[in-house]
This record gives sequence, C-alpha cells and structure tokens, in this order.
Amino acid sequence: MTETAKETPAETVTGMVDHVLALAATWTAWDGKPVRADDRVYTPHKAIRRVADHLVDHLAELEDRLVGVEPLPDHWHASAATTEADLAPFTQEDLDEARSRLTRLARIWAARLGTLTDEQLDESPGEGWSFRELALHLKGSTYYADAVGDLS
Repeated sequence: MTETAKETPAETVTGMVDHVLALAATWTAWDGKPVRADDRVYTPHKAIRRVADHLVDHLAELEDRLVGVEPLPDHWHASAATTEADLAPFTQEDLDEARSRLTRLARIWAARLGTLTDEQLDESPGEGWSFRELALHLKGSTYYADAVGDLS
C-alpha cells in the first residue's frame, strides 16, 4: 500500500496545503524573477493564487454535484496568465494572508470530505472524478509551489 493510499481524502488536501505553506515560508527571500516551469512562469503570488483557485474551483464543483446541479464551467485561464499582481514582492504580510486563506480552505475541504461516506467518496454523483479522485487531483497543486521551490 502506498503512502497516499493510507491517507484519507481530507489528509491528502490538508497535506498538500501544509507542503505549499512550508515552501511559501521561504518566499519572502524571492528575488523578483519569475521561475520557468514547463511552458509557464511562476512567482510566489501566482503559486498561492493557483492553489487557492484550484481549491475553490473544485469545491464549487463538489458542492454543485452533491446538490444535483450542473457545475459552472471555469472560464479563467488558470496558470497560463501571469498578472501584474503576481509579479509583486512576496512579503511577510503576504505569507500571513496565504497561511490564513489556504488553511481555511483546507479546513473547509477536510470538513466536507470528512462528512462523506466511503461510498459517496467513490461513487460520487454527477459527471467527473469521484470525490476521492478529486482530492488526489488537488494534491497535484503542489506543482505550483514546487515550481517556485524552497528559497531559503
């Protein structure tokens, strides 16, 4: 059994956020130069934005599917866009805000996933991944933070 298989879906999401925030704790040392990863560029602000957006987007999907409505399509350009705000210095205040925002989002995910039965996690309503698979998909959000890396 792999380590991931031992985790609950809630632990998968909270563990991802813990990983992102551990890296983010080093980003106040960022030199202001975007980091290339594959065909994109990343900055501390962009990494935090992408993780938060990913959590929000899929939480909206999960909630819609649970109540039997069609999830709204996402029209954002995801990580293809780098905004002026993404290029700003990453300060201690930004880190504090990221900790607060991502920790609250992880807690919402953990609470919601923790209320679902194994059957609901694996035989989820509507189209798309099961909710267990969705949690594993969210774990991939570490990609954004890993692109920026540990700047200590």
